[in-house]
Amino acid sequence: MFELIIASLIGYSLGNFQTSYILGRLFRKIDIRNLGNGNAGASNATKTLGWKYGIIIALLDILKAVLAVIMVRRLFPDSPIFLFTAGFSTMLGHIYPIILGFRGGKGTASLIGMLISIDYRIGLILIFLLVSITIITDYIALATIVVVSILPVLTYLFGYSINSILICIFIALLSIYKHLPNIKNIINKREPGLRETINKKKKK
Repeated sequence: MFELIIASLIGYSLGNFQTSYILGRLFRKIDIRNLGNGNAGASNATKTLGWKYGIIIALLDILKAVLAVIMVRRLFPDSPIFLFTAGFSTMLGHIYPIILGFRGGKGTASLIGMLISIDYRIGLILIFLLVSITIITDYIALATIVVVSILPVLTYLFGYSINSILICIFIALLSIYKHLPNIKNIINKREPGLRETINKKKKK
């Protein structure tokens, strides 16, 4: 139990480092949560601040999950459950940051960081699917839902414990819940596609 608490605290604390909010305040003097869809993450940053900001923010959000997993691995080696706990907690800190009144992002970049640092095989498979489905459909939200739905299955196929699989199920449910507004907008044809967003920013 002590180890789970430590892993959770490390992950949640790093997750609270809100890259899009900090960069928005520093360089644009804005609160990213007041723009676009109100999400403090890389996707909304791309739509509102431009693809360059989006890439930087995504990389930093990936990095904080990688750092959380590395720190916990050093403390508790050979314990995947603690690594998954740290990664999930980083996502929770990113989505529900206490320092920003629990209004954060959607955790996709943090999920990528978690996966590539825990098991690069799962990470690479899901990154490939995420990119491929985004290119095909033009919607990263739709791609994310497909990817997180597959995550528990891959965790099972690669031989992880039931506890690790359960954490991945919670991750999938949380991510799907956070992306429901995007899916509603896609159905109602109100969700801007990724290509449309990038092209608009290039013209400005």
